[in-house]
Amino acid sequence: MLVPLVLILSLQAVLHIKHAKAKQSCTIAFDKLSADCKGLRLDSVPTTQLPDSLEELDLSFNTIHVIRKQDFVKLTYLRVLKLNFNNISLVLDDAFQGNLLLEELNLFNNSLTEIPFKALEPLTNLKVLEMSNNLYSQASLGAAFLNFNQLKVLSIGGPLVSSLGSRDIYVLKNISLDKFAVKTGTGFRDYEPGYFKSLSTKHLWFDIAFDKNPDLLPKMLKDLANKTFDVLRFRNLFEFQYYTGKRDIFYGLQYVNAQTLTFYRGKFNEEVMRMALKNVEISPIKALELLLIDFARSQNRTQGSSVKNLSLDRLVLSDISNPDIMRFDWSFTWLNHVRKFIVWNVNFNSVPCDSWPEMKSVELLDISNNQLLDSYIYNPLCDTRNTLHKLDTFNVSHNRLTSLSDLASLTKDFVKLTTIDMSHNQLQYLGNGACDWRKTITKVIGNHNSLTSDSFKCLPTSVNFLDLSYSSLDQLDMDYFNKASELTELLLSGNKIKFIPSGWKNRYLRTLALDGNSFGLVSMKSFKDMLSLRVLTAGNNPYHCTCDLYTFIQETTSKGKVTITDWPNNYKCYHPERLLNTMVSKYSPGHLACDITLVIIISVSTTAAVVLVIMLLCYIFHVPWYVKATYQIIRAKYRAHKEGLGQGVDYAFHAFISYSHSDADWVRNHLLPCLENVKPPYRLCIHERDFIPGKWIIDNIIENIENSRKVIFVLSHNFVNSEWCNYELYFAQQRAIGKTFSDVILVVKEPIDPTSLPSKFCKLKRMLNTKTYLEWPQQPTEQNFFWIQLRSVLGKPNSIRPRTISRHSRLSSARSVSLIEAPQIQDPEGPDEEDHQNSPQPSNKCQLTCIEVA
Repeated sequence: MLVPLVLILSLQAVLHIKHAKAKQSCTIAFDKLSADCKGLRLDSVPTTQLPDSLEELDLSFNTIHVIRKQDFVKLTYLRVLKLNFNNISLVLDDAFQGNLLLEELNLFNNSLTEIPFKALEPLTNLKVLEMSNNLYSQASLGAAFLNFNQLKVLSIGGPLVSSLGSRDIYVLKNISLDKFAVKTGTGFRDYEPGYFKSLSTKHLWFDIAFDKNPDLLPKMLKDLANKTFDVLRFRNLFEFQYYTGKRDIFYGLQYVNAQTLTFYRGKFNEEVMRMALKNVEISPIKALELLLIDFARSQNRTQGSSVKNLSLDRLVLSDISNPDIMRFDWSFTWLNHVRKFIVWNVNFNSVPCDSWPEMKSVELLDISNNQLLDSYIYNPLCDTRNTLHKLDTFNVSHNRLTSLSDLASLTKDFVKLTTIDMSHNQLQYLGNGACDWRKTITKVIGNHNSLTSDSFKCLPTSVNFLDLSYSSLDQLDMDYFNKASELTELLLSGNKIKFIPSGWKNRYLRTLALDGNSFGLVSMKSFKDMLSLRVLTAGNNPYHCTCDLYTFIQETTSKGKVTITDWPNNYKCYHPERLLNTMVSKYSPGHLACDITLVIIISVSTTAAVVLVIMLLCYIFHVPWYVKATYQIIRAKYRAHKEGLGQGVDYAFHAFISYSHSDADWVRNHLLPCLENVKPPYRLCIHERDFIPGKWIIDNIIENIENSRKVIFVLSHNFVNSEWCNYELYFAQQRAIGKTFSDVILVVKEPIDPTSLPSKFCKLKRMLNTKTYLEWPQQPTEQNFFWIQLRSVLGKPNSIRPRTISRHSRLSSARSVSLIEAPQIQDPEGPDEEDHQNSPQPSNKCQLTCIEVA
């Protein structure tokens, strides 16, 4: 039962794998000029998926075994074909007959048992041919290579190649290469002098292990004597064991004219290092690179053989696990004449004090990517005053430094220092140390740190380039930027800056990057004092789409003085909510909303129009007249208060008579006798008799109306035309505010049509329409009843307060000359309610004429 179950599961797994493979397909570019079929576990070329127009095809990292003619025959435009990292063991002779335009062919790391000369023969346009790390045992090139005149890059060999013959690459004698690489196996045992005699190349790479035959290295170096190379590179010089022989295997390097010597991987002990360096010391080599080598101390140390005259333009130590390599002979004398010293990923944990003086010629010191702490490189006990006098550039990036003040203290004696790269650390200023930077520093790269606004207190102010991007800054210190007056380029991208201070002054700043921060408000005031600004990057901020932003963008983009590099794609509205994620370039608030000058003009014009309308309405409704009258009332009351008048609550008169001067005879001959001659008599106030001489007329009117129990208005056409009567009517109304109008008695001397009254008598119209008034009868027989009715309205003539000053002077002349025509405007409405006066029943002697209009 178990065996059938296993078979079923295996079959399902196979079907699943086939189904998964069937789903995989190449990625074809939109223009159908390139295809990516890398790493799809293909065991053959997917010809049905590939368009005929392809120029580049990547089939690397698959499991293809054989290359046939039909695989690429239709790809006549193919220029680049990558077949590296497959399992190709056979390339048929006609495999590339349809690909005559092919320029790059990569067969690296396959299973070829021989070089496919027949298949390669038609490819006369080849520029790059990678064939190394295959399984052929002979790396001798055929006659087909005589036609590869355009060839620039060639790699041959593999782990089964054990010998190199003098005629193996003779066919390259007329070809000038950029790079030639040769690989042999660990069993490399034979080298014939003259192998490199016909070779001309700029870069020569050896992937040859000399573990078993180290004596072959001097033979090869002898063949390279007097040849010129840009780069001479050895990979895995000793792959499995350290060289312990006494023979100088690097003898011959002194005759090789190479600009750069690179040792990549391999095992190096102190003796091998010393041999190499002693020969480099007397060679034309100007750059030495030690990459990923396995360094170890030698058991038998050679005394007195320190390297002291190694003159190099560049020395690179990279990815070496043993930091002892820096003082391989227990001293640092080999650094005396090095101009550029680069130490990457060596992870040393201290810099001895005696190392600083030995680097006296160093102009560039790069100790990045070493996980350094502050204490590893800064020792206050070390005297650095007479060291690194030529240092121009100092790179401590990608470490774990935290103290700006320690870094400043370390570099304060580097008298020619101009550039410092301290990016990708955790630097900040804790206020616990002095920050005395060299005034020679002009460029600071400090991105990706943990800075705060206080950190500006510990930054060099002599800089003209400052990069503080992605350093967690939330605000700017204007005091620092005022001091850093020579700044020309400032990068503050990717911080948390919440606002840009207005009035930011910097006369030389030309480039400013503020993208990816947290500010939303920008206006013309933000950068108006940066007169030299030419390049601005400020996208990816939560912008408030306002008129200030709109004006800034319009002014900046239209004038062209400042180039906004990331406009418009990186500018979106964040506020207000209705504009969230709206492109700023599409935000247009309108000319009226943002033109301040236009808004002021419209506001002033509207205000002026409103004022004119109000003035017109005041003129139509006689508002100035009422204001003037109210003013007179207030002034009179004030004067009365100052004089101590108006204190009593008793009245001096039973009634105040208001009439026109033209009706004075009627008042004197009829009204006064009938009221003042009765027993007991009524005390009446008329202006001709009772006004105090020398006092303001308005004051007299107001005082006597207030001192009278009732006010009698003798209405006639002359009354309507009298300004003083209008004043008296208005003052009476003002006295009645808060009370009823029972104190006002209307006597119509002659018939008046209320509708014919001017608009300023609107209150009088209302009283005539809503209040019972007395009408003077023209018939003598009816006049007695009129007097009875009037006395009834006046009430009984009770005792009143006597006048303290006798006023019997006649003021008719003053009253006469004061008469003026009142403006014909509508008066404001009076009280909403009026009391109706009820008249007594008529006697048998006279008849009452009473008109009541509801």
